[in-house]
Amino acid sequence: MKNYMTISDIKRRVLIVDDEPINRELLGAMLSQTFEIATASNGQEAMMMLTQPDADYSLILLDLLMPVMDGFEVIERCQSDEALKRIPIIVLTSEKSAEVRSIRMGAADFITKPYDMPEIILARCERIIELSEDKSIIRSTERDKVSGLYTRSYFFVYLRQIIHRIDHPTDALVLNIDRFHLINDLFGRDEGDRVLSYIGELISERLSGLRGIACRSESDTFFIFCERQEEYESLIEEIQTKLSAFTKSRSLRLRAGVYSCEDQKGDPESWFSRAKAACDNIRGQYGSFTTRYNNELYERAVFHERLIGDIDDAINNRNFVVYYQPKYKILGKYPVLTSAEALIRWIHPELGFINPGEFIPLFEQNGLIRRVDHFVWRSAAQQIKRWREQYNVTIPISVNVSRVDIFDPELEKKLCDLLDEFSLSHNELMLEITESAYADSSERLIEVVNSLRSKGFKIEMDDFGAGYSSLNMLTEIPIDVLKIDRQFIRRMLLDDKNLRLVKLVRDIAGFLRVPVVAEGVEEKEQLKLLKRMGCDIVQGYYFSPPLPAERFGELIEQDLQRKEETSC
Repeated sequence: MKNYMTISDIKRRVLIVDDEPINRELLGAMLSQTFEIATASNGQEAMMMLTQPDADYSLILLDLLMPVMDGFEVIERCQSDEALKRIPIIVLTSEKSAEVRSIRMGAADFITKPYDMPEIILARCERIIELSEDKSIIRSTERDKVSGLYTRSYFFVYLRQIIHRIDHPTDALVLNIDRFHLINDLFGRDEGDRVLSYIGELISERLSGLRGIACRSESDTFFIFCERQEEYESLIEEIQTKLSAFTKSRSLRLRAGVYSCEDQKGDPESWFSRAKAACDNIRGQYGSFTTRYNNELYERAVFHERLIGDIDDAINNRNFVVYYQPKYKILGKYPVLTSAEALIRWIHPELGFINPGEFIPLFEQNGLIRRVDHFVWRSAAQQIKRWREQYNVTIPISVNVSRVDIFDPELEKKLCDLLDEFSLSHNELMLEITESAYADSSERLIEVVNSLRSKGFKIEMDDFGAGYSSLNMLTEIPIDVLKIDRQFIRRMLLDDKNLRLVKLVRDIAGFLRVPVVAEGVEEKEQLKLLKRMGCDIVQGYYFSPPLPAERFGELIEQDLQRKEETSC
């Protein structure tokens, strides 16, 4: 049977530095059964041994009075070298004044000559090595290797130790980087770490002025505990300016949430939880870099945590319900039902109806929207098949593909598997993308859209005109349908500018030779005007609100009956 060496079996190396051979031999005999011993006859020889590439000493036993280089100079040189500073030094002397001086210079302990108690000398060497190794472990865990700031766990341990001694008002500050994932996705993890390291440097430079401490809590989030400031906008703006210059990117934006720590006996983790709620509240907003926490934010944060915690039940118990809003072709004599858009609704068993505007942005932020999207895709595919079997007609359904889905390497396979499972064609399950997906990662979106279209999927550009990069999208992404943002439709009867914008989008669609869909049609005058413009398809409350599948079936029956009557 083989005997494997364990960590406890490895002998620590001890360097004995003394100009008297008898002293080196005596100490070596005392310690050799426990430690691996090396010796040097003076300070210069010791420094040469300590700086060798394979040097790995756990302890130095150092005589102070030696020729060539004395022990005091050895201590001084070791203390000025980061690698050697970690090795504890026990001085060997019989002079009390020398003991005090060496301890003040950085020595860990002293052993008095003559060496007449081997057990005590061995015990003191073992204790000093153990304390040094414990300290080394603590040092390695207290600092985040990327940012150089404290780790989250050490930050809170240290914070709890000091808060009862603080006699001035303090704040908890949470700093986050919007769209940081783009750096890792586009340029790799090393570039992401370089950016985080730079932010750590910028924060460290300002800690003395803030009289604070800081840590990196998670990938792109930093915590700062500091003396209360009148405002933090200028601080964050300064860091933002330097970060933008460093990365040469405008897509990264800093935001910060602030919580005033009124009760120093409170729980520090709860302070930063509230500061983070404030920080999350301004995600995607560009009016301000910072915001302060208030009770309204706390209640909203609690509500959001409840929604996040209930998503599994919502899927498993079908508290999520897919509604369908019909789309009508309007260029003929009569409007004709042509397709539908799938829209998610949440009927919570305790909270009742939850507005999609509340939970969809929340789930987009934390990535849970992918699970909701998959639920909608499956429900829509299943419904297309049911209507086809029930009414012998095909009603294509448009489903949303979120920006989170774009980064799913299994996206194409999942969609194709759904078509196979429910025996659908690529024309029956249409895919909607929005400008936000393009703004987050244009290269990835272009790649995914081209691949999906090569498989036969139809791509709709949703909310066209809502953002600054819509026209740029059209030059790079091939699409099959253009959807006019509902805000333009609602305002087009109110002023000429919005009316001209709607006409412009219609002309763009004509130039691209793709149909245009107008969303949010609620009035007859809007419908008439869109029809005169040559708009192909409309959807909105003028025809019908989003409906559950059963009620949508009534619209299919009405449309079939109208077709039958007009054909007679």
